[in-house]
Amino acid sequence: MSPRPGVDTPDHRGRIGLDQAGRDLRRNPDVVVRDVELTSQGWHVLRRTTFDYRRRDGRWERQARETYDRGNGAVVLPYDTARERVLLTRQFRYPAYVNDHPDGMLIEAAAGLLDADDPPAAIRREAAEELGVTLGRLTHVLDAYMSPGSVTERLHFFAAPYSPGDRTGTGGGIEEEGEDIEVLELPFAEALAMTRDGRITDGKTIMLLQWAALDGPFAPAAPQARQEPPAAGHAGHAGGQPYPQAGGRRYPPPVT
Repeated sequence: MSPRPGVDTPDHRGRIGLDQAGRDLRRNPDVVVRDVELTSQGWHVLRRTTFDYRRRDGRWERQARETYDRGNGAVVLPYDTARERVLLTRQFRYPAYVNDHPDGMLIEAAAGLLDADDPPAAIRREAAEELGVTLGRLTHVLDAYMSPGSVTERLHFFAAPYSPGDRTGTGGGIEEEGEDIEVLELPFAEALAMTRDGRITDGKTIMLLQWAALDGPFAPAAPQARQEPPAAGHAGHAGGQPYPQAGGRRYPPPVT
């Protein structure tokens, strides 16, 4: 049998041992991983994992799940409160197109995978590449698993101020990676309305725009919300320290 990329030899991204991911999980005593099969090793990784699961009534049963591992990511909403504007993108998304979106051209907040960077560094990189903007101080909004039934990705949500002087490039993404991104600067009120009438259907973008209206830079003035500590064992970024949580009109100390 020929060597299997990512199992016996490194794959095209230099990764190996991809069939082992998850075998050492012990955090939940009601889950025992029995086998991990690497079923696809393209740019991202598809695994089929077999595990024993103890149900609430005490019975054990064997289950199998496929998980799509594309790494973790970050997303940002740049905002200009003086002009009441936000920066978004528009680009073609084939998965949406094949699943009944009229033309596959989605309006989104700028986002990207972390790769080897921590979340703040990654989102500053993506903002420069996609939007052509140098972000101001970052506020961490929340972390979320966007499709936990099958995709492992955890997305780190940020917001950051910008002004016209921070537009230091044209944006548009990296052509060599197939990106062809249009930069949209929209009135915040219009962007929020687009989440209601179906012109914006991207989940991460809807979440950030609603946060901006309820608790963020465009929220009615309100006393600062009491800051709840993060759940035990939760680390907001790779360095192991939780991010400050955003809440209310007055922000906590931002992420630099």
